Parts: sequence; structure tokens; C-alpha cells
Amino acid sequence: MIRFFRSGNPLTVLLLFIYTLLIKFYYLLHPSTFLADGSEGLVYNLLTTWLEGLVGKSPLFFTTIALLLQFLQALLLTRIINNHRLFAKDNYLPAMSFLLFTSLLEAWNVFSPALLVNTIMLWIFSSIADLYMRTSARDVAFNMGFALGICGLFYFPAIIFAALLLISLLIMRAFRLAEWIVGLLGLICPFYLLGTYLFLTDRWEKVESLPVIGFNLPVITDYKVWGALIVSVLFFVIGWLLLQRTYSKMLIQGRKIWATVVVHVLVAMLVPFFSEHFSAGYWVLAILPVSLFAGNVFWSIPNNTFANALHIIVLAYVIVMQYFSH
Repeated sequence: MIRFFRSGNPLTVLLLFIYTLLIKFYYLLHPSTFLADGSEGLVYNLLTTWLEGLVGKSPLFFTTIALLLQFLQALLLTRIINNHRLFAKDNYLPAMSFLLFTSLLEAWNVFSPALLVNTIMLWIFSSIADLYMRTSARDVAFNMGFALGICGLFYFPAIIFAALLLISLLIMRAFRLAEWIVGLLGLICPFYLLGTYLFLTDRWEKVESLPVIGFNLPVITDYKVWGALIVSVLFFVIGWLLLQRTYSKMLIQGRKIWATVVVHVLVAMLVPFFSEHFSAGYWVLAILPVSLFAGNVFWSIPNNTFANALHIIVLAYVIVMQYFSH
């Protein structure tokens, strides 16, 4: 199995789609509607209300949309990674890892604000990767800030990713205060436009329904959440350690991109704690960058038999958690 995903052959996309259906079939058998816990943004509420008007509260529809989005995210992630040569050869291992690791927890396969934010974060990740080669980055900084502002309209704590934006600018480029200011202005812009629209349409009272930043240190008692976290963090750490073997041989741009991915993981792990209502489902934000390190674990194992054995162990854990634990 791993041998096929090591290849950059475009036909691997078909195998990846079949893999997605197999590993996420449980969620199609037991579909959920969408996540609404009070932390979601106004635009997310408008979107789900519109979709409900079209299809009602169809669990199968929302779960199908969620899984298709994850498959699309896996393909986009692969394209970004291969375009920027983050691995020695083109491959689909990070895409496979993303689909595998999002299957560790049922809450990571529900239509949610985090799922939509992840889609936007892929574009931001691609923009960050391009920063090193640009002579001027004010326009890119504004666009990334604007995209983060849109993320905040879906899931308000996502504005914490502003830390990723600023640190990435510091890693990828020499410090320029103007780029930081322009990026923060971009972040504010979507909220300004939303406020203007609500004011002009005499709906200002909706501002009171906007979520706020909170801070929670929950006591997690669900063993499934702990299991998913331990597996994800373990692969992140191992993937980072294995990366050190080739880190010094990479181009400067490649090293800087990997450094921003580490920051992405750390910030994404913190974001759910700033939700008004904590939910482990929002940790799917961290699985997107973690999948690069998980993919590196499988890539760095030269023996396909051992790599397959490791994959089967994780896959078996996923299946046990899906079908045999309640």
C-alpha cells in the first residue's frame, strides 16, 4: 500500500479516492449533521441555515460534503507540497496520512467551521511557502490577513492564526514592519465589511450574536480523544526528528517552509482552547500540518514491509475505534 502512495503518478488519485471511501465508510454508515456548539461564526451559521433550506437536516448530505472536502484538501495539500519540493520526490504520502489521521476521531469527520477553515488555511500555507521568493510581500501579507479574517467569520478563534502569519513573515523574510501592519489590516478588513453590511441593512443587533474569544482548560476524559491526540503528537515528533537527517541538505526555502509548518502545528493545537465552548473536533486544524510530518515518517522508512506494518497498526487502531468501541 505504502509503495503506491510513494509514487507521484497522477493515477494514484484514484487509489486515494478508494482509500478515502474505505477508511471513512463508517462515517457514511453513521452520518452526523453539522457542528454547532456556540463557537461558530455568523457566516458559518448563515451557510448551514442556507444548506438546511435546501436539503433539510440530512446527516448523510452533511457528512458526504465533509468527506469530499477532506479528499479535496488532501489533493490540494499534495499539490502544494510537490510544487515546493518539500520531499525528495513527488508522492501522496501526506495526503494519505491526512485522510488516515482525520479518521482517528469521529468529531474530525463532521461538517464544522474547522473543516472550512482548513480549506482556507491551505491557500494561506501556499502563500507562506511563496514568500521567500518575493521581492515585496505587502500584497501577499494583506491577502493572507484577509483570508484569516474570513476564517474568523466561520470560526472566530481562528484569528489566533494571526500569530502564524506574523511568525511566518519573520521566518521567510527579513523583518519589515509595514508588511506586519498590512497583514493585520487585512485581518480586520472582513470584520469591517461585515459590520458595514449589518449597519447599512439595519441588522446591527446581530453583532451581539457574534462569538467571542474565551479561554478553556478542559478536563478531557474521553479515551478516544486521548488516543487520537497521542497518535498524532507521536507521529509529529517522530516525523520532525526524522526530518533532521535531511534538513541540512535542503534548500534554504525548504528549511524555512518546514519551520513554518512546525509553527502551524503549535498554533493550531492552541486555537481550540480559545473557543467559547471547547470541542476536541477543532483539533482537526492541527491534523492538516501534522500530516506532513506523518507523511515524512512513512517516506523516511526505506523498508516497505516495515512502513506497511506501521500503516496497518494505525489503520487497525482506526477500525477498532470506529466499529468496536462505543
